Amino acid sequence: MNKTQKTKKISAEHIADYFIKKGSEENRLITNKKLQKLLYYSQAWNLVFNNKPLFDEEIEAWVHGPVVRSIYFKFKDNGFNPIKDFDVEKVKEIDEDTISLLDEIWRVYGKFDAEYLEMLTHNEKPWQEARDGFSPYVHSEKKISLQSMKKYYSELLKDVSSKIESKE
Repeated sequence: MNKTQKTKKISAEHIADYFIKKGSEENRLITNKKLQKLLYYSQAWNLVFNNKPLFDEEIEAWVHGPVVRSIYFKFKDNGFNPIKDFDVEKVKEIDEDTISLLDEIWRVYGKFDAEYLEMLTHNEKPWQEARDGFSPYVHSEKKISLQSMKKYYSELLKDVSSKIESKE
């Protein structure tokens, strides 16, 4: 199937299946908690690089970091165990440009465990802003806005780019 034939709307489930497959292929199985963070970073960086959401599902600011509710409940029964099942057909529906983005997300964030990614998201403004007014261990379903994600990660990219340029 070529790029022009892949016109189906991509969901968070497509992206989740891709990361589960990727982890399985590289013998780096991922848990639901880690999967949630990979979904979050995929959405954030797609907003920066492509100026649009990667998927329509909202991301909530839960105690342990960003969560796509539908994906969390799909894999909830795995608990802290790695997720092994994925839908190959859903993965095949993802276009090449999205695969390139997801591969880069995996390269940057896939090497870290869920706890590290949780700590990372807890130290970034989009999650902090969505959790504003909540104590650290209080349940919240508050959404992390796409605008705050795009703004924060665009600024982060700009800062990193300017540091790289100043060293050249």
